[in-house]
Amino acid sequence: MLDLNFIAALTISALLLAWVWARRRGSTPRKRKSVKSEESLDTVQSWTPQAVRVLTLPERQAYDLMRKAMPRQLVLAQVPLARFISVPTRHSYSDWLTRVGRLTVDLLVCDKSSRVVAVVDIRTGGQSERSVRRHERMTQVLQAAGIRVMHWNAEALPSAAEVRALFREQGVEVEDEVIGPAGKRMLPVPEM
Repeated sequence: MLDLNFIAALTISALLLAWVWARRRGSTPRKRKSVKSEESLDTVQSWTPQAVRVLTLPERQAYDLMRKAMPRQLVLAQVPLARFISVPTRHSYSDWLTRVGRLTVDLLVCDKSSRVVAVVDIRTGGQSERSVRRHERMTQVLQAAGIRVMHWNAEALPSAAEVRALFREQGVEVEDEVIGPAGKRMLPVPEM
């Protein structure tokens, strides 16, 4: 006959195995329910979309300033780094996107053929330490890519003449502002 201790050990083992199996089985449906509930959410109804401003007031002022100072340059606002910087794919591209690829530059200045000339980073007073670190990381990536970065203080933006001088110092071809007979700024005429 079987030993009483052996039967007790077998019974305890079976109960323990049944308990572990029940716990595992009990946790799986909860995960499935949460996935099902996420899938049942309607993107539009659950998160009601609302249009917001793309640029802050200092960024809009800097954008207008750039358009006045350099009318022949293409000036783009809020452009993600991944849109104009490429990286080798020997490492995970998604890791790069997570680290810096989703960061956006305030103003991207391009020449007529849409090649990047420089980036203008608008800094505001009272930025959090996290924001400062993000700007520094972005600057490091841009400089490593050979892109000029200009940091402007939002409270003290340069004048149009100063902007042209800054870009000339960087070796960018800049046209002087043309003032017409009535004392108004004239728009550049495209070449034929």
